[in-house]
Amino acid sequence: MNIKLEKIDNFRWRIPKTGRMQVDGLIYSDEKLLKSIKEDESLVQVANVATLPGIVRYSLAMPDIHWGYGFPIGGVAAFDIEEGIISPGGVGYDINCGCRLMTTNLRADEIRPYLQRLVNDLFRHIPTGVGSTGAIKLSKKEEKKVALLGAEWAVKEGYGEYEDLERTEDGGRMEDADPSVLSDRALKRGEDQLGTLGSGNHFLEVQVVEHIYDHEKARIFNLFEGQVTVLIHSGSRGFGHQICDDFLKEMARYVVKENIYLPDRQLACAWIKSDLGKRYWSAMACAANYAWANRQILMHKAEEVMCKSLSISPKELGMKLLYDVCHNIAKKEKHVVDGQEMWLCVHRKGATRALPPKHPLLPKVYKNTGQPVLIPGDMGTYSYVLAGAEGAMLETFCSSCHGAGRVLSRAKAIKEAKGRSIKEELESKGIFVQARGKKTLKEEMPDAYKDVAEVVDVVHGAGLALKVARLRPLAVIKG
Repeated sequence: MNIKLEKIDNFRWRIPKTGRMQVDGLIYSDEKLLKSIKEDESLVQVANVATLPGIVRYSLAMPDIHWGYGFPIGGVAAFDIEEGIISPGGVGYDINCGCRLMTTNLRADEIRPYLQRLVNDLFRHIPTGVGSTGAIKLSKKEEKKVALLGAEWAVKEGYGEYEDLERTEDGGRMEDADPSVLSDRALKRGEDQLGTLGSGNHFLEVQVVEHIYDHEKARIFNLFEGQVTVLIHSGSRGFGHQICDDFLKEMARYVVKENIYLPDRQLACAWIKSDLGKRYWSAMACAANYAWANRQILMHKAEEVMCKSLSISPKELGMKLLYDVCHNIAKKEKHVVDGQEMWLCVHRKGATRALPPKHPLLPKVYKNTGQPVLIPGDMGTYSYVLAGAEGAMLETFCSSCHGAGRVLSRAKAIKEAKGRSIKEELESKGIFVQARGKKTLKEEMPDAYKDVAEVVDVVHGAGLALKVARLRPLAVIKG
């Protein structure tokens, strides 16, 4: 497909509706980022998503967009609840992959002499890597409770505090979860992976707040320059992956039976109101809840390890959850479209919800600031904390970017890193890293990603989410 782009302004580009597209495509980018975006098929995927039944307003792409399964990663699309579809490709294999940021009382200069020991201890005690399993072994009955209760299950089991739930998207629990729709294979894969980090781009990172952009919002977020923070990036592990796989197979047959036109079979879907659509929704909610429980447990483990490694008390550490956000999810939300309020199924795949100030879904503590939006970069540069802004509500169904976005496939990254020691390169910058193998570090090297600062500048400039603070990595564990 030959994609035609029209420049709207310095941060917005339109793919005009053509052929079977029901709406325009809208890409958030600047000139420089657009060059890398054009190097894969992600813009074709934006146009493909625009053909799906019931889509409203635009098929959207954030500046971290890159090629994904069916939908582009960095894609946002909303569908009419009454007449639209739900698609596992619009959520992703790692359902509710997301980020959780914790603040502490510590300053970076206090822990710098102990970073090597700290990263070793975190790596030793927090399970990482493909197929990693943890100390928590769930019976089928207990696993179903996790799928129903989410982060609340973890708190009830002693992993954290109830106040953590208020600072977690949706309170760490999606309604409508129904474990009875899950396959035995999905339940089997989830029985021993709770409290594990996983592989690929998942990580736990000890950081320092290097710069504050908005001092008032930073104060409410409990952020200050020189402060030690901890960022976790993980999801629903093999449990969510299997759920996605199960339903993609079923929906591939369903679209043929329902005669739903698809420009790409990876866009397999079902009507939201169909039995299959409802079952996928319930299964997806189970995986989302599992992911929230997982990050809640990982946070608790990180606190325990840091206290022991640094020989300090929990009170001295002062670890508090700032916020936990989803990256891969579909949500039933109310939005205004063409002056009319309507219920939509909003797919965010590699995108973050960005609620503006005063939004009714915000926790009380963030009513005046907007939702904290957490944007991890790569392990060699920066991560950012932003706050949801009015522009996101007006244009993107309250959505923002979710990270830097890949520019190199994992295979290409390994090829480019040949003969290099990524670990040594990072340590020369004062960043201590532990990973399951050299291959992981090569796949996830900083060169494999776009410049997260440029991505964030687009989101900020477009008024979707506004910069609050910049964080720099000190110690990283990866799968």
